[in-house]
Amino acid sequence: MPGETRELPMFPLGSVLFPGMPLPLRVFEPRYVAMLSAVLGDPEREFGVVLIERGSEVGGGDVRFGVGTVARIARVEISEGTLELLATGAARFEVVRWLEDEPFPRAEVRELEPLAVDAATVPALASAEGLVRATLTRASEFVELPWAPDVELSPDPSHRIWQVAGIAPLGSLDQFAMLRSTTAAELLATLVEETQAADARFTASWADDEQDDDAP
Repeated sequence: MPGETRELPMFPLGSVLFPGMPLPLRVFEPRYVAMLSAVLGDPEREFGVVLIERGSEVGGGDVRFGVGTVARIARVEISEGTLELLATGAARFEVVRWLEDEPFPRAEVRELEPLAVDAATVPALASAEGLVRATLTRASEFVELPWAPDVELSPDPSHRIWQVAGIAPLGSLDQFAMLRSTTAAELLATLVEETQAADARFTASWADDEQDDDAP
């Protein structure tokens, strides 16, 4: 429940997980295999995902941001020494304090309140989504993207707002800025601003390519 604290196994990653977005993982590092083995024995099958500020996912010694998302395991395949799983983002949380990393990272966390998405938010969400999909269409001409411009999203605005943020072709720091939003308006403002900047970069790349093609 929002406001309450609990202990959660943690998986620091080089990417951001948004509520309602899928997280495929192939896990082989022993401490994370041990962590997920413990998680699979719990009825909730949940762990926390936070973005790494500095360092590496492998070997420890990383510096982690203090806001993340609960990941709920939906499917898992176990082979010798490796776990392949699909999890889904659930509630956001803030880290109250980090606990000992042995045998795997853990933290005391407090769940954040869900963003209030009302009828007034819906037109702004639709406008932001149109921008994101148009940018994905242009970007797909230059780079391989994980999400198609016509990807289907949830009809529920409270879920869709995070999914639109999740499919936008943005970097992890921009995604983290959205993850820590305190209002839907703040999230959408950041999403529009950063997507417009990304769109400008893709358009500039297209113009440069055109000039190169026209060069004698």
